[in-house]
Amino acid sequence: MTKIAFIGAGSLGFTRDLVRDILTFDPLKDSTLALMDIDAERLEFAQKAVQRIVDLGNYPAKVVATMDRAEALKDADAVLVTILAGGTEVWRYDIEIPKKYGIDTNIGDTRGPSGIFRALRTIPVMLGIAHDMEKYCPDATMLNYTNPMAMLCRAMQHATKIKLSGLCHSVQGTARMLARWIGAPMEEITYTCAGLNHLSWYVRYEWNGKDAYPLIRKAVTERPEVYNEEIVRNEMFLHLDYYVTESSGHNSEYNWWFRKRPDLIEKYCIHGTGWNPGEYAYILKEYQGRENTWKEEAKKWFAKETPIPLARGHEYAASIINALRGGEPFQFNGNVPNTGLVTNLPYEACVEVPVWASQKGLEPVYVGALPPQCAILTNLQACVEEMAVEAALTGNPHLVFHAIAHDPLTAAVLSLAEIKQMVNEMLQQNKDYLPQFKHFEV
Repeated sequence: MTKIAFIGAGSLGFTRDLVRDILTFDPLKDSTLALMDIDAERLEFAQKAVQRIVDLGNYPAKVVATMDRAEALKDADAVLVTILAGGTEVWRYDIEIPKKYGIDTNIGDTRGPSGIFRALRTIPVMLGIAHDMEKYCPDATMLNYTNPMAMLCRAMQHATKIKLSGLCHSVQGTARMLARWIGAPMEEITYTCAGLNHLSWYVRYEWNGKDAYPLIRKAVTERPEVYNEEIVRNEMFLHLDYYVTESSGHNSEYNWWFRKRPDLIEKYCIHGTGWNPGEYAYILKEYQGRENTWKEEAKKWFAKETPIPLARGHEYAASIINALRGGEPFQFNGNVPNTGLVTNLPYEACVEVPVWASQKGLEPVYVGALPPQCAILTNLQACVEEMAVEAALTGNPHLVFHAIAHDPLTAAVLSLAEIKQMVNEMLQQNKDYLPQFKHFEV
């Protein structure tokens, strides 16, 4: 019998979908599903929802819920993490303070000043989970969904001995989008994608074994609806020749080119990214709903006779766990240490590459070098993330400043003195969430 621990099980939509997919695999039908959350009310709803899925499918699975992390982790075979450290009332300052200084972003969960401070808050919590795994389930594999993915995974890979990989939907999601643009069935597409989480590149994208990039370029340049669907990423593709993962809203924050002036934001970062002026992730319904309207949505879910289809969906953590437990091997893009896998990114940085899951464990695939025009930006962000992780592990505010000073968008907008002032303000705003820091000034 397999035991799967869900840390942050109160993320109801994700937990429900993942449990549904897990139970479709024969080796996992009788799993023990251990749900853990720090919010008792959310945990109760999660337990009832998961039990409803088990009952609908008549599965022999067992559902347990606890607020005791050690109890959830004890003897687990796999650990799934979906947490938010601090909530939206803290997250908002990651965006609002930089905007006051002229850095206008809208998501702020991966890199840049906002992503770095999210990492500083979240890394201590993630390390606590990882150290508990070392104690209570040392042979388990963690599959992390929490952002900022690369920095969190890098910190745990550096400071703990657990087996882990980070999972994100952007690689397969973008691959499906490109296939749709060129009219290709997804089962006829093959690709190799590598880089950093939210900044990986399709170094190869083929349809029936033939390079599909000419067809993608034709779709982007000749069909306005395609160009306008992803303006930032399409501009990057047209000028850099390779397509990048994650949305235009995200990617507009990771470079020098699109957000350093109001006119550029108007031209590139509103109409083709799905974000309106003054609209930020932390105030959107999908985020606020998790804190303000989730009870109402949960009650509507329970009121349905069949609240969720039992057919397998697309949460590929289920396929990974099945493979690890002896089922069919499965390849995915995961976040792992760079042991020479991407030759022109820093050694041991957390890279996103193809990974095979099987009963032998997780085996990353060698990719080689990224195209040089893609590697420059990716390498810089990897170096910034290395500094930010070291800052989080040591509590060194100077490293926070140095990391943010080299962020491309920040450096395109602010002077060093202005960056220092902004970092000090953000350190003060976050001091209650940074137990590893003794000083909150650069």
